[in-house]
Amino acid sequence: MEHRYLGASGLQVPILTLGAGTFGGKGSLFGAWGDVDVDGARRMIDICLEAGVTMFDTADVYSWGASEEILGAALKGRRDDVLISTKTTLPMGDGPTDAGSSRSRLIAACDASLKRLQTDHIDLFYLHAFDAFTPVEEVLSTLALLIQQGKVRYLGVSNFSGWHIMKSLAIADRYGFPRYVANQSYYSLVGRDYEWELMPLGLDQGLGAAIWSPLGWGRLTGKIRRGQPLPEQSRLHDTAELGPPVEQDRLYRIVDTLDEIAAETGKTIPQIAINWLLQRPSVSTVVIGARNEEQLRDNLGAVGWALSSEQIERLDDVSEAPVAYPYSPYRRQEGFARVNPPAA
Repeated sequence: MEHRYLGASGLQVPILTLGAGTFGGKGSLFGAWGDVDVDGARRMIDICLEAGVTMFDTADVYSWGASEEILGAALKGRRDDVLISTKTTLPMGDGPTDAGSSRSRLIAACDASLKRLQTDHIDLFYLHAFDAFTPVEEVLSTLALLIQQGKVRYLGVSNFSGWHIMKSLAIADRYGFPRYVANQSYYSLVGRDYEWELMPLGLDQGLGAAIWSPLGWGRLTGKIRRGQPLPEQSRLHDTAELGPPVEQDRLYRIVDTLDEIAAETGKTIPQIAINWLLQRPSVSTVVIGARNEEQLRDNLGAVGWALSSEQIERLDDVSEAPVAYPYSPYRRQEGFARVNPPAA
């Protein structure tokens, strides 16, 4: 398994991370993702470790804490062999301190995650969203305290805009607080908005991307086809409106091209979609999820080979989408078309 540095940090991570969003199955959203129990999680972790995947990602809000609990139980006895990332900020209840990134919330949330995960430290601690009501100085000073206490080792963000990240990094530099080194962001062949602001920022400021939903919210499994009904087991029946929108004809054109490349390579559509992401600038790791061992093994087949430059170009071209202002003028500049802008 290939390893890459996480942004500008000294932490090396495997290029695939197992996401534990399918662990627990509590609530309408996470129940649609999967309902893997402790025994199932242990088997998946065994498969991952055999393949060299040693990083596991979760969040306190996944199945209202059950995902962290199951992951912690399944990793018992092998904590020293793995990296764990988790996230907080999204609401865990209706109380005034059950959401956000205030000092009280972050300290309590970190301690609760440590307890559920049955560990004494979190390798990578993400803020799951930007908290516009808490001063950035308060957020960063609290995260610095958690690092000083040994509870957290590295910091990341998820679902932040570019200015959220840049403001936070500027304040971190001003006061000497630890910097964010990872950005867990949505990015896929059917969702390339990441490229126009967050990718150049990551390259310039040293944030490694940890990609979530690399299969476009379940649309790039190979089961979504033109002229065919949505498969009965698809989670899109219950969650399509909760995920990033996709124009259907564009999706079908992308799937057609994936079909062609699958025939050329002998790989599956999910494997090709993930491999394409692994060739993109700034990407440190891709977070894969699975309801069962079959899906997991298929996703693991995305590594150990590479698409040709011609195949990547075809996927680039068919997946292009209109670019919003103010990024559209820069799209025409030489070099920007292939998402490889010069450092600012």
